[in-house]
Amino acid sequence: MNIDDFTLLSKIIKDRSGLTLTRDKAYLLESRLLPVARKWDMKTLDELTARLRQRNEIALIRDIVEAMTTNESFFFRDIKPFDQFRDVVLPHLQQHRPGRSIKIWSAACSSGQEPYSLAMILREQKAKMAGWNIDILATDLSTEILAKAQAGLYSQFEVQRGLPIQLLVKYFKQTGDRWQIDPTLRDIIRFKTFNLLDDMVSLGTFDVIYCRNVLIYFDQPTKQVVLERLARQLAPDGFLYLGGAETVVGITDKLQPMPNNRGIYQHASKAAPKLATL
Repeated sequence: MNIDDFTLLSKIIKDRSGLTLTRDKAYLLESRLLPVARKWDMKTLDELTARLRQRNEIALIRDIVEAMTTNESFFFRDIKPFDQFRDVVLPHLQQHRPGRSIKIWSAACSSGQEPYSLAMILREQKAKMAGWNIDILATDLSTEILAKAQAGLYSQFEVQRGLPIQLLVKYFKQTGDRWQIDPTLRDIIRFKTFNLLDDMVSLGTFDVIYCRNVLIYFDQPTKQVVLERLARQLAPDGFLYLGGAETVVGITDKLQPMPNNRGIYQHASKAAPKLATL
């Protein structure tokens, strides 16, 4: 791929998704975008880039961005963030939410395993959560992957990745060679197409935000913008989860790591709630 074509494609992807591609990732463009070219009746990426220069086709650009979006996900990914939610964060919210309402945002939810993992944790706490209003918003840039998440239908391979067998038996029903999640879990999750580069104000305020393994694909200025927007949507004593390779340190002073609970962040202007350490 020549440098002009790479520059054109990487700029489109950066502008639309925040994903930053370096020249050594040209092979990713070629492997992921050739199927897009063929879908649009083009044989080569040269034809694809030529067409992009000729006209602004929104549907084609959307297919390009979705093809480049990494959709790796599995149930209870890295486990500790979910143990922390159950054993540290949830007890705090139960104590400090007199209105008995909790709002959770799973940002860049991919194929849905993250919000469904949270829904299963909450369902397992059914006795303690009786009478509580739970709202889980799950968003992703990709309409295609979001449709898969909303369907809640997973392969044998997907349910074997991180999902305890007792939860598989309890919350899934086998349908042919796939597993369908319990519709009562789907009913507590709202799925919505959303780009993290957009203004988040319309989404409202959240007690817990999971935005894990997303910022690693952004450059530093984009990370700062996204983090500071997330901070504005976080409740004063809310909790932001980032991935293991992500941090707010050196990027923004609006958020700070939570002491003794790696991977959780909170408003820098607020005193850290006295929480247990997992």
